[in-house]
Amino acid sequence: MTVEFRTEKDSLGEMQVPAKALYGPQTQRAVENFPISGQPLPPAFVHALGLVKRMAAETNLALGLLHAPLATAIARAAGEVADGRWDAEFPIDVFQTGSGTSTNMNANEVIAHRAAALLGDGTKVHPNDHVNLCQSSNDVIPTVLHVSAARELQRDLLPALDTLQAVLQRKAREWDDVIKTGRTHLMDATPIRLGQEFSGYASQIAHGKARIAATLPDLCELAIGGTAVGTGINAHPEFGRRVAAALADATGLPFVEAPNHFEAQGAQDGALWASAALHSLAASLIKIANDVRLMNSGPRCGLSEVTLPAIQPGSSIMPGKVNPVICEAVIMVGAQVSGNHQAVAMGAQWGQLDLNTMLPMMAKNLLDSIRLLAAASRVFADKALAGTTANVETCRGYVEISPSMATALNPLIGYDAAAKIAKRSFAERRPVRELAREMTKLSPADIDHALDPRRQTEPGLDAGGGAGG
Repeated sequence: MTVEFRTEKDSLGEMQVPAKALYGPQTQRAVENFPISGQPLPPAFVHALGLVKRMAAETNLALGLLHAPLATAIARAAGEVADGRWDAEFPIDVFQTGSGTSTNMNANEVIAHRAAALLGDGTKVHPNDHVNLCQSSNDVIPTVLHVSAARELQRDLLPALDTLQAVLQRKAREWDDVIKTGRTHLMDATPIRLGQEFSGYASQIAHGKARIAATLPDLCELAIGGTAVGTGINAHPEFGRRVAAALADATGLPFVEAPNHFEAQGAQDGALWASAALHSLAASLIKIANDVRLMNSGPRCGLSEVTLPAIQPGSSIMPGKVNPVICEAVIMVGAQVSGNHQAVAMGAQWGQLDLNTMLPMMAKNLLDSIRLLAAASRVFADKALAGTTANVETCRGYVEISPSMATALNPLIGYDAAAKIAKRSFAERRPVRELAREMTKLSPADIDHALDPRRQTEPGLDAGGGAGG
């Protein structure tokens, strides 16, 4: 298929640009200069870029810097970018100029061409003089990084975590009476309730949400208005404050102009902190998914304490095998987010002098982590946890044969005597309860009281005992 081209000029000379493209020569140069990954910046970033450009145009109109027809056309065109209409017009690879200048100019060119078409009267809309008025790539791209990350956290990841937390809390209530053997170091420990374990998982997600929410104030500080190096050269002194306020009104997030533009452009500590909160969440999801995977192991030769929904065949050779595939997918997402965080951490270190030059890479990794964690959380809740059932009799059976049941006898007969019972229980495969009747002078009532599994899971009912893992 033959592609037709048109000739356009920029400050370096003429360029051949695809005839139907809304973008112009600077975008085409970047397309040709960076054939690296084949991955453009995520749609969430492009949409936030369109939103920032729309608010910039409306602010320039309010400040009297652009006349109404021109500003209105630019704002409308930018709004179309924000709505996702022109995603295909943003082809530049994520591995490009570290400031993201190419992507900023990509937006300026697309919006300028589209605004000119909307005006329809031959008015020339200039990408730099009009669309980029009062802006620099050096304050626009950090602003878009923050806006896109804050929006996706608020409208995608946090609601997904609400869903996951609710499912875990429901299971904690549903399984509050299911007694099972606790395990430390993967070895038998004292009894615990399955509901207690799942309450712990729900608490992990609640803490993860709180950590993420704690990063939003930093993400809501915007570099807009700082222009090239943070001094605000060529920008109206009210521009940054007004654009941030307009973004706050449009999104419902508390965006403000950064109190210190030199930090906002020279560093990306806020983005790194957000990534660290995502990294922590990823670790939580890996722990939870792996625990559920272990409890589900079997069905005959593993723990088989819970049963995950059978959602697809697990083997191309072993008939009837069903694997914990959702848990495995969640664990892989966690690993990917961990890698993304390492990249973001390295990117944050490259705030050399007055500008961070790792911005596109940081934006992609941060947004990818948010997207992956949100999707994995929903899938984990809906396709795995919601339909998981407890194998009550299996759980109860493990409790009775566990040598660690002897721990509850410590206050009555001492550690050493209880240890003898535990060792013999394991060696002879006999219940602790039975051996306690043979090896101690305790009454049957005292033994049954001490070895009541439910009682052992209630904190504070017994004093004494030793420490250890």
